[in-house]
Amino acid sequence: MDRRTFLTSSGVVALSVVAARPALAAAQATVTSLAELQQAINSATAGTTITMANGSYAVPSGSPIRVSNRHGSSSAPITIVAQSRGGVTLTGAQSFVFSGSSDITISGFAFRQSTTLEIPADCPRIRLTRNDLRFAAETGHWVVVRGNDAKIDRNTFHDKATVGCYLVIDGPGSEAMAQRTHILRNHFRDHTFPGDNGGEPIRLGVSGRALSIADATVEYNLFERVNGDPEAISVKSSGNTIRYNTVRDSLGGIVLRHGNDNRVESNYLLSGDNGIRIYGNDHLIVNNYVDGVAGAGIVLGSGTERDHYAGEPTDSRRGNDAPDRVTIVLNTLRNNSQAVAGESQRTVPPLDCVIADNLMVGGSGELVDMPYLGGISWSGNIVWGQAATGNMPSAGYTRADPKLTAGSDGVYRLGSGSAAVNAAKLDHAGQVTDDVDGQPRSAPYDVGADEYSTGTPLRRPLTATDVGPNAT
Repeated sequence: MDRRTFLTSSGVVALSVVAARPALAAAQATVTSLAELQQAINSATAGTTITMANGSYAVPSGSPIRVSNRHGSSSAPITIVAQSRGGVTLTGAQSFVFSGSSDITISGFAFRQSTTLEIPADCPRIRLTRNDLRFAAETGHWVVVRGNDAKIDRNTFHDKATVGCYLVIDGPGSEAMAQRTHILRNHFRDHTFPGDNGGEPIRLGVSGRALSIADATVEYNLFERVNGDPEAISVKSSGNTIRYNTVRDSLGGIVLRHGNDNRVESNYLLSGDNGIRIYGNDHLIVNNYVDGVAGAGIVLGSGTERDHYAGEPTDSRRGNDAPDRVTIVLNTLRNNSQAVAGESQRTVPPLDCVIADNLMVGGSGELVDMPYLGGISWSGNIVWGQAATGNMPSAGYTRADPKLTAGSDGVYRLGSGSAAVNAAKLDHAGQVTDDVDGQPRSAPYDVGADEYSTGTPLRRPLTATDVGPNAT
């Protein structure tokens, strides 16, 4: 209600109560052709929702759907949505082309175009959500993000057999990174490019941008049968968080290829070829569960360079930055070919790294093979199984039974009476507050990714129902 006061002829103040005016409804439009869609976009303002009628639409060559100089707001984006999820198919060379726009949401489309879909640097806060992406065979990279605060969530990227990434995060110019990209609950599956490089599902940066902080968050994504590259998540920038993802039955692993100060936390890597591989400085690798990987669960690499630096020559920047001050703690590494391994093919060794309070279990071979030991501090690790310990220093581990028990989801967790309970040697309070399952940790922490509990896990390995267009 709107209360108003006024003076009467006798000078008495009177109060009047007037019914409040109803808020203006946000603009709504339903369109049935590309021409109508373009017209609706051209007049859209903050809060406008444009619904595209279901059907297949061939976007003419040279006449894409242009989103130019349109601006929503953080609380009232301009939304362009399919009538039903996946009900609108866009074919042709291009679909949406953005310029000078912000706060735009694209939702529910089936993209079948043959060129890259780009979010340019002058377009912040663009959201792609609940879409199905399967571009034409000749397309290189499918989606490239250069604008800040983009959100790529609940999409399915699938069935690529040629070189190129599903999703690339770059930035303006040649060295900057797009800021604060949020990559959430997507399903990346069935990348079958047969080459040994260039088919990553996610490439977060590139060597020339490695020293730039991106502050991206990659979380709750599922990767299945992504075999186009040994790197499922290829991090080539700094200051990112990679957490709560599941990589299953894939060639690709999580690789910190370039950049510094990245956090890899509480991911599940299951029955694939590669685990977690690390280069660069000041990373934290914590709470990860790696099981049944054909390679090592964690590879602490070696370098051709000690550190990358501003103004570095291109060839040097492309080289491997030896790991410095990397912390690898509270991970469970079970039945991989090795638990922790290094590299001998490059000559610059790790420096001031910590490998502590990890659980390493194996049935054959050896758990640890580190050609460079001088730059690593070991403590509190627990080893178990028929596998030999390898060359981890004897002061860095205890051989004891963690009493692992398989859950209904196939994850092996600590059982009652486990030697890992309360056995951590380091104080991890400033590093992590819960375990891989999302259950609280309390000091002294348990060794490995799991904190013993009889409660129901809050997080588990993701399945297809947890991600993609129909995810909650």
